[in-house]
Amino acid sequence: MLHRIVALALFASGAALAQAPATPAAKLPFTVERSWEIQRLGAPVISPDGRRIVAPVTRFVMSEDKGYTDLWIWNRDGSGERAFTTHASNEGSPAFSPDGRFLAFVAQREDDKAPQLYVMPLDGGEARRLTRLATGVQSPKWFPDGRRLAFVSRVFADLPLSEQGKRLEERANPKMTGQVWDGAPVTAWDRYIDERQFHVFAVDVGGGEPQALTLGTGLQLPRSAVQGTDSLFAISPEGNELAFVADSDPAPNVTNNDVFTVAIPAAGAVSATPVNLTADNPANDGNPLYSPDGRLLSFVQQRIKGFYADKGRLMLRERRSGETRELFADWDRSASGLVWAADGRRLYGAIDDAGTTRVYELPIDGRPRPVTGTEASYDSLALAKDGTLVALRQSFVEPPTLVRLDPRSGRAEKLSTINDALLAATDFGTYESITYRGANGAEIQMWVNYPPGFDKSKKYPLFMLIHGGPHNAITNGMHFRWNAQVFGSWGYVTAWPNFHGSSGFGQAFTDSINPEWAEKPYQDVIKAAEWFAAQPWIDTRRMVAGGGSYGGYLTSVILGREHPFRALVAHAKVYNLYTQYAADFSTELPRFGGFWEEGNDAVLRRNSPHYGAANFKTPTLVVHGQNDLRVPVNHGLELYQTLLMKGVPTRFLYYPNENHWILKPQNSVFWYQQVRKWFEEHGGLEPASR
Repeated sequence: MLHRIVALALFASGAALAQAPATPAAKLPFTVERSWEIQRLGAPVISPDGRRIVAPVTRFVMSEDKGYTDLWIWNRDGSGERAFTTHASNEGSPAFSPDGRFLAFVAQREDDKAPQLYVMPLDGGEARRLTRLATGVQSPKWFPDGRRLAFVSRVFADLPLSEQGKRLEERANPKMTGQVWDGAPVTAWDRYIDERQFHVFAVDVGGGEPQALTLGTGLQLPRSAVQGTDSLFAISPEGNELAFVADSDPAPNVTNNDVFTVAIPAAGAVSATPVNLTADNPANDGNPLYSPDGRLLSFVQQRIKGFYADKGRLMLRERRSGETRELFADWDRSASGLVWAADGRRLYGAIDDAGTTRVYELPIDGRPRPVTGTEASYDSLALAKDGTLVALRQSFVEPPTLVRLDPRSGRAEKLSTINDALLAATDFGTYESITYRGANGAEIQMWVNYPPGFDKSKKYPLFMLIHGGPHNAITNGMHFRWNAQVFGSWGYVTAWPNFHGSSGFGQAFTDSINPEWAEKPYQDVIKAAEWFAAQPWIDTRRMVAGGGSYGGYLTSVILGREHPFRALVAHAKVYNLYTQYAADFSTELPRFGGFWEEGNDAVLRRNSPHYGAANFKTPTLVVHGQNDLRVPVNHGLELYQTLLMKGVPTRFLYYPNENHWILKPQNSVFWYQQVRKWFEEHGGLEPASR
């Protein structure tokens, strides 16, 4: 595709941007509505023999404001692309049986009151339901002998499985609605956490009563794992041991996730006593994975307690001797997205690496070796016993696409074609990576996206996009919620600076903004704006900025300081660092101590945006969702009402049914419309032709 070639050639050469060729008249702009027409691929799985690949694919129906997810199947060479499931329900979490004859998945069909576990033959036949749990099923994994499956369910620990539904029904229609907590967490992301616990169960492939594997151990999977439990447990190749992650610290304001192992009991037997493999590490450990030969157990370890973005170190434990060692201690990247190779001599990982997610080979004796380059990002790895490696590839102009990777050369062969026609008929812009000097003269990497038909002889408005986190980077991928190509269809040049604090540039860079959250990132954004102001193709009178979460926080910091932006968008922003103690993670003891401790009040005063209110004068669109418990809605109201009292032009865009992100199709379209309207009203964009 032409747009793909132009974008990648530009990135690879690093040459000055030339005038893009004229856009064919038949191509349509990449509007937000068009972005919702893209079918979105989820993480693939591959059969043990490498012959077949399955991945969930979600299509959205705008008129219904919902998505439908089916499982699709491909042959190893990309042929035979088709929907494997076509039921009206959504299907997800596919898992191949060890012999490759069956596919397990999770779905909520017919009279299911919660998602259940199903198994379906690969070569034809109907899906068969294995569970009927009122508390539902997630994260299915096969036992090596193919006779049982493990899964996770969030259950009331004091009730047998058969009585869970009754309590859930009572809770759904209560006459008394009071709830009581005497521990943590109270909330996680967008929900209040009751006394239910995540536990691992096993069920026979023929169905029947599930067997509890962790329920009798006195431990539970992390209570805040509401966004997924796939990486929290693993089954040994012999099928007789379970590795799982649990919080070993009983204190209500401290979390120490450790890796435990426990012998899997015989049916009807009492659970054995679990063994803590990481008791000597006070920070978090997780993501246990057994090597295929069963000799090793890998896991990821952090060393700085209370710092979620601490380097994830790849650890190996010899199961027989108990000896544990760290791989690549001097490698300044975090281990993530890991899969074992069949020979047990190496792992592969999808590594956040300087603005791109790259596949690395991680030999147990040797050095990390990059497999893929920087032309695109690759993640969601799946590896067959025969060495066939598949992944999802994406860039700013390519949505997640199924590819087969040569693990030696990194060459990618495209397998999925379901979005090809739409993409070929879409008018994308180009993009490149540049570096500039930020705070203290440090080199800062920044992604620049150019609108379609970019012409260096013309002047363009700039939208400075400020990423969230703060400890994650913007990598080369199609970010649907703040999509640079959608903003490009409005005529904007957009920028994603990976300012101080971003991940993937070394641990010192990531930790360089703690506990002073504001100063270096603020300087980096201002210096990025200065870089653009020096370009002859930027209209310095039409520069705007905005971001969400930490990006909203930094936007609010900018609002109270000197800056060149005509208008701002502050979404899900932390505005007041004192009232952020209502956030879901704020029951944890802070890494640098509470605001009441000596010296910390001065730190908060330097870094809390609300102290800059006297200087607020820039028109600001404030956005928040009621169900956002990561940054509670009071932050949006505090900023909005402060701007109102000061007479600064403002508007409050409020979603009663959204959380930290705007996830519903029609709400997303409205979000983009309101952002565009705000910029049109306040000089950042020429009004659209009506």
